[in-house]
Amino acid sequence: MLLWSRRSSAVVLAVFAVAVLVVFVLPLGTVVVAGLAGSWTGPLPSDLGLARFGDALSGEDLASLSVSLQTAFLAGGTALVIGTWAALAAREAPSWLRKITDAVFHLPIAVPSVAIGLGLLIAFNSKPLLLGGTRWIVVLAHTALVLAFAFSAVSAALDRLDPAYRQAAESLGAGPVRVLVKITLPLLLPALGAAAGLAVALSMGELGATVMVYPATWKTLPVTIFGLTDRGQVFQAAASTTLLLAVTLLALIVLGRIRGRAALR
Repeated sequence: MLLWSRRSSAVVLAVFAVAVLVVFVLPLGTVVVAGLAGSWTGPLPSDLGLARFGDALSGEDLASLSVSLQTAFLAGGTALVIGTWAALAAREAPSWLRKITDAVFHLPIAVPSVAIGLGLLIAFNSKPLLLGGTRWIVVLAHTALVLAFAFSAVSAALDRLDPAYRQAAESLGAGPVRVLVKITLPLLLPALGAAAGLAVALSMGELGATVMVYPATWKTLPVTIFGLTDRGQVFQAAASTTLLLAVTLLALIVLGRIRGRAALR
């Protein structure tokens, strides 16, 4: 331990609590209160109520929330499958190829998301792969952005996986497919659940690449929130943002329960 006295430990904990309060609690709390506020012309909001949340659960905002959920689960599921396959394949590859694979899969988070969106818009704006103006280019953009996190989570879990389980199964005559289905994937379920939760959460809040590629018929909730703030409807944007936070948290809780049950198994 670097901190030997109770006083120094208390000081560090106090600094940590203040940092969490300033960086996380106050901004999110302000957004929630702004969503409840009818007006905010003084130090404190006034006319608190749920009217704005009623608007957030209807019309364009509700449609955008549905689009965000569909996009997040489609992109997260696709990224999880591809990332898991790539991590398993790279595990058996030579070290030089493993390094190249790791660099390629982490490239989307090394560049601005706007660049990813613009690149996809240019690349898939003509035949034979004409995705521009469709929902699929949005799903593809989100998949590209969350793929690195799915790949990293599964790769890290594979590095911690005890090879004795696989070796024991192989010694008993189990083939590669049976080892994968009966041994490797069940042991990876907690990591897969964590990767899925992270992918969904990141997709739900993605804006940079989405703004570049989304069609008018497939507008995610962050894009709608951005439009509300651009038109000066800040309180309605706060209510929609609060709804986005609540739905994302609910999705993470559900995925966390699945992950917990997988860990117990």
